[in-house]
Amino acid sequence: MKKAKPYIFSILLALTIGGLSALSIAKNMNIYDKINPPPLAPAGWLFPVVWTVLFTLMGISAALVFTSKSKKKDDALFIYAVSLVLNFSWSIFFFNLLSFIVSFIILVALWLSIIITIIKYYPINKAAAWLQLPYLLWVTFAGYLNFAIILLN
Repeated sequence: MKKAKPYIFSILLALTIGGLSALSIAKNMNIYDKINPPPLAPAGWLFPVVWTVLFTLMGISAALVFTSKSKKKDDALFIYAVSLVLNFSWSIFFFNLLSFIVSFIILVALWLSIIITIIKYYPINKAAAWLQLPYLLWVTFAGYLNFAIILLN
């Protein structure tokens, strides 16, 4: 159980941030149904499913780094924490403030922070770095959606 604690904590932390983000925008989720969607826009129900999987993978990834003996882990985990803050901020700007341009800028910063996280994780734990890849791919897709929403709305 002692070895599982960092994983449980890390996964719960990531899921909690995702859950708080969802709660903070719950009243405005219908915005997605009112905008002109871009081609390839998935159904709204898919987002919480994907984010739950991604936050779980992110938590496992962070725990792998946290439990390592690397002296570089604090720096790597700081960048990961920045990505969580950016992730949370994007939702507020997109859904609550309807600021699609600012949310896109935040998304670009998030995308860069994920790349930096991967780069910093890789020498510490290769599996941790690879577990960030789905997050990067989804945020790349989200960037396409966000930018297309700016153009279409």
